Amino acid sequence: MAKLQNIILPSDLQTLVPGFLRVADVTSVACSAVLAYWLRQGTLDMQFYYVAAVLLGAAFTLNYTHIIGAYRVDTLNSISLQLVRTVLAWIGVMLTLLAVAYFTQTSDWFNRAWVVMWFFLSVLGFALARFGAAIQQWRLKREGRLTIEIAVVGARELGRATLQQLKQDRSGLVRIVGVFDDHLPPYAEIEGCPIRGSVDDLVALTRRERIDEIVLAMVDRSPEEIEEVLAKLRPVPINTKLCAHSLRLNIPVRGFTSFAGLPLLHVFERPLGGWGGFWKGLEDRVLGSLILAISLPVMAAVAALIKLDSRGPVLFRQKRYGFNNNEITVFKFRTMHHDRSPDPTVPQARRNDPRVTRIGGLLRRTSLDELPQLFNVLRGDMSLVGPRPHAVAHNEQYAKIIDGYLGRHRVKPGITGWAQVNGLRGETDTPEKMRMRVQFDLFYIDNWSLLLDLKILLLTGFSGFVHRNAY
Repeated sequence: MAKLQNIILPSDLQTLVPGFLRVADVTSVACSAVLAYWLRQGTLDMQFYYVAAVLLGAAFTLNYTHIIGAYRVDTLNSISLQLVRTVLAWIGVMLTLLAVAYFTQTSDWFNRAWVVMWFFLSVLGFALARFGAAIQQWRLKREGRLTIEIAVVGARELGRATLQQLKQDRSGLVRIVGVFDDHLPPYAEIEGCPIRGSVDDLVALTRRERIDEIVLAMVDRSPEEIEEVLAKLRPVPINTKLCAHSLRLNIPVRGFTSFAGLPLLHVFERPLGGWGGFWKGLEDRVLGSLILAISLPVMAAVAALIKLDSRGPVLFRQKRYGFNNNEITVFKFRTMHHDRSPDPTVPQARRNDPRVTRIGGLLRRTSLDELPQLFNVLRGDMSLVGPRPHAVAHNEQYAKIIDGYLGRHRVKPGITGWAQVNGLRGETDTPEKMRMRVQFDLFYIDNWSLLLDLKILLLTGFSGFVHRNAY
């Protein structure tokens, strides 16, 4: 089964491609200026006023290209339109710089040949960046990674109208993976699209196949039925939209778009989409590698102590639920006596637990037993920061009694998290304790930022390792 969390979705590309072009344009402006200076002067030792001109040019480029709409999503498929707008913005930048030089009486400081070379080399850089982006998009389109995979919920009249509308899309990128309805038999067809089962079947399918958007064609249903469907889809990390025809429901709306001619309300959005997912992944790989390198001597010492203290393997492997409720194998240092036939209900560790070894008690109190999960982070199964993964038996138990519990799996689980640095650690012997932990986890998912992650990591470093509830 593919690791769905590593797939770049089309909606992400609408954020990533403009972001890439912004970085490429600023880089082109700066590098072209340096190259032009070297070609003209034969040295890279630029005077301070040349450097100041380049910095101003880069700053103006970012603003002017944004104002003129050079990075709008609807221009991504047109190299010529993008290039024309970018060049027009660049002309505006050069005219602004010339005006600044004129009014500050510094125009004689600059070599005119350098200015001309800077202008045309930058235009060449703009063109190369756009051709590179176009080639990449063409490759992704050929591989089918730009296809927008849509699941439609609802197979009555509105569902039929929705399917007809989606099929009229001329981009060639829309693919309907199936229709789902709790009140129709599976393996039938509607408007040439297969009915693949109930909403529960759709939730299960999201863990096996890539689905980019879920469209709810259900405003012809009762509010209670719609809210029941939304409750089932809430934990799924996929953009979910509702056809916006005369709605009178108390539903949180996160935005409005028109797609393939359909007016759609954004009900649920995939967390960490676009650049958020990119920066989160970069954080995990860079900081994860750095922390692992620093921790290796400690991990080696811990492994030796475990072998000396008791019989059994150094590492403990346990199945837990990860992103989108898929099972992952989590690594920990073994802290309990080795049991060849472990209890499938996975009893939680309690104070003075006889199963815990001597060195295991120390490891659990200091959270050093969690260090091997750095390998989970580098494998892509976990993040440094996120909701803590729970054992499969505990997950299934609490999912039945706590509303929104499975929403924790809309992002990868973490070694540390917002709940942990707020003191919610250790045994959850009552549903209320787990409910509080879930509330903190959902807050983290809805309010994620790099700064929040860094704050959690710092709090973990200063006070999160040792806690009175860790035993």
